[in-house]
Amino acid sequence: MANGSSVFIGLAVVAALCVAAWFGAPKGENQTTWRSSLIIAFISCYLMWFVTFMSQLHPLIEPRRSGIREGFTSE
Repeated sequence: MANGSSVFIGLAVVAALCVAAWFGAPKGENQTTWRSSLIIAFISCYLMWFVTFMSQLHPLIEPRRSGIREGFTSE
């Protein structure tokens, strides 16, 4: 099962990919466009994954079962 360290491992991977995109962008007239596009894509994918991961790790609403007998409810 995943834990909180997955967030930091994912951040390290994305940071490494951003550094690789910075130095590995093809030289030429569109180098800035390549760098910006790759870095923004990596950061956007990480943020989407992060929000999804955190919403599943710490849900705001707890699920309720409807088929529980009266004596076994905790409310």
